[in-house]
Amino acid sequence: MAKTTDAPSPAEIITAAIIDRLDAGVRPWVKPWRPGLGGRPLRVTGEPYRGINCFWLWLVAEGAGYHSRTWMTFKQADALGGKVRQGERSEIAIFYKSYSKAVASSVTGVTTDELRRVLRSYAVFNADQIEGLPERFHPTPLSIVPPADALPSRAQTFVERLPATVHIRGDRAFNDPTADSITMPPPEQFSTRAYWASTLAHEAGHWTGHPSRLDRAFGKKFGDDAYAFEELCAEMTSALLGADLELPTAHLDDHASYVDAWLRVLRREPRAIMTAAAKAEAAAGFLLRATGLGRLDHADEPYREAA
Repeated sequence: MAKTTDAPSPAEIITAAIIDRLDAGVRPWVKPWRPGLGGRPLRVTGEPYRGINCFWLWLVAEGAGYHSRTWMTFKQADALGGKVRQGERSEIAIFYKSYSKAVASSVTGVTTDELRRVLRSYAVFNADQIEGLPERFHPTPLSIVPPADALPSRAQTFVERLPATVHIRGDRAFNDPTADSITMPPPEQFSTRAYWASTLAHEAGHWTGHPSRLDRAFGKKFGDDAYAFEELCAEMTSALLGADLELPTAHLDDHASYVDAWLRVLRREPRAIMTAAAKAEAAAGFLLRATGLGRLDHADEPYREAA
């Protein structure tokens, strides 16, 4: 009898797809939306997906050529009078389900309840795969990149209210954790002001990791790749902010040397991409709150989305 193997976990499915894209020279978080669509993937309620679901559904939509941002279950489509077309394939969205487990202490023998979390998935379809849905699920594509001399209003607010110390000088963009400051070249050195603001968002992602803020660090688990993994978090933070502020990310092409390190980490630990996405979501949320632009926080109870 042939030996059966366990089906891949949701984390393994997502990590394998991202590894394939990286191997092909494509980073899924760089320009992750289709031209003109903008924004994060949406649930049927209009609430945005968060964390790894955001990056995963961007990747799937790009590969399949979907134009709609909205995803829903078969039952949700049916409730709206829609019908999933024959032969259409569902994709997964993931969440953490929390549960309590009684655990006895090996020292005292006393039993206490411990809160555990387990990664689960459910099947969703893009609105483009469903017939008969209301027109609001197929919005007219909008331009996401503003003219060279302008920024979208939320992006302009982000730039003006960012509480970091920002020095405008030189020809390099970087975050200095020792001085706790960001250095940016003048906007005139960029092809558009939108690209300048996107680069600032990337460096601001690094800035959130300071011990006085999110205190983000990657220890022995990441070893020599910890610095490169921090760069991955900053890239993913910039992608999330790009979607939330209507800024491009296609210009982030000067960190290709980190790709090999990312691949090493992802091949060694399938859940590492979940960690990166969660850290990026936390950084983006911190920056949106710090600039008075609010945050996206719509976890489904009693489940907690895999942010």
